[in-house]
Amino acid sequence: MKKVYGSATEALEGLLHDGMLIAAGGFGLCGIPELLIDALVESGVKDLTIASNNAGVDGFGLGKLLETHQIKKMMSSYVGENAEFMRQYLSGELELEFNPQGTLAERMRAGGAGIPGFYTKTGVGTVIAEGKEHKDFNGETYILEEGIFADISIVKAWKADETGNAIFRKTARNFNPPAAMCGKVCIMEVEEIVPTGSLDPDCIHMPGVYVHRLIQGNHEKRIEQRTLRKREEA
Repeated sequence: MKKVYGSATEALEGLLHDGMLIAAGGFGLCGIPELLIDALVESGVKDLTIASNNAGVDGFGLGKLLETHQIKKMMSSYVGENAEFMRQYLSGELELEFNPQGTLAERMRAGGAGIPGFYTKTGVGTVIAEGKEHKDFNGETYILEEGIFADISIVKAWKADETGNAIFRKTARNFNPPAAMCGKVCIMEVEEIVPTGSLDPDCIHMPGVYVHRLIQGNHEKRIEQRTLRKREEA
């Protein structure tokens, strides 16, 4: 099965349609699938629901899809750093489904494992619990959360072999693996594709069975918030 494609546009070919649910990996601006996001912008697909830890920043990451009004709804846990997101949400142009961060990750992981729902204590007694089933276990109240089953997943890894076995670096490992798992089709962009068999099996974070299409590309690697120490006077 051929998994390596020449570009992000080629890797998305035949998969996109208006109104689809997309799971996107990344944590802040770390490990976001920026090349695939750019290809989504160019495709013009609209009315998207995006499940992602965050919504990018103005002019970068998912922020680009917000600027072109291609996103109808965000399923996120953190939506700071993005003025356009705030404007669209407050004006009623954008739907928002808040998720506690761990709950969002588990909803993705559950979808990838074929689990339709699970109970969690997180959010009990808050607006997160409104309209959700409550159930008591051993004297504690839990709420029912549903697994996320996305039409496609777009994720980024540091290195992968030609079958899709992948390694993530540091914080990029937070949301990319569960996002990759929950898509019917997973498209992964990587910094380097290496020959099959060259990766240490004990170091692989994502088995290639979850990855359907693969591209290699150059990435901008922005720093979300740069903090510098004041220069000391001589």
